[in-house]
Amino acid sequence: MASQKRRIETDVMKMLMSDHEVHLVNDNLNEFYVRFYGPEETPFAGGVWKIHVELPEQYPYKSPSIGFMNKIFHPNIDELSGSVCLDVINQTWSPMFDMINIFETFLPQLLRYPNPSDPLNGEAAALLMREPKNYEAKVKEYVQRFATKEAADAVGGGERKAQEEDDEEDAEMSDVGSLDDDNQMEQ
Repeated sequence: MASQKRRIETDVMKMLMSDHEVHLVNDNLNEFYVRFYGPEETPFAGGVWKIHVELPEQYPYKSPSIGFMNKIFHPNIDELSGSVCLDVINQTWSPMFDMINIFETFLPQLLRYPNPSDPLNGEAAALLMREPKNYEAKVKEYVQRFATKEAADAVGGGERKAQEEDDEEDAEMSDVGSLDDDNQMEQ
């Protein structure tokens, strides 16, 4: 158990000393947030996401839990929860990997090469397979709406829910507006 704790300390220290912005939750090395930037030359370029990371007590023998706090439109990332479907993290995790691998290799590769045949977001997967240009446009729209530095800074533990509620209110308001437009047209 002491070696696992030491490994957590080593991996988190590597992250803290890297170019990544890392914020520990209550000075706990097992839970932290990392600011993640969309890879260049992808529709995610320019996007900024806050990634929630939880390291289990069995780390590095058990994979970390990774989730996007602000919204992202991607076949392998659940739009509501932000959870990531990533083989390397979920199924083929090895103690040889560390947190730097996740943020410098695995997540950028996931955004560069989405896998629509293993989706968590069926809408994104279907759009990518049937209409790649529209998929790219929707990704860029999400980046502009939800993946700004301000959006990443605004979301926290329970604030993803608030972001979704704001979206629902916006949608309801636009529905009300369209009802008014319909009523005016009938008169």
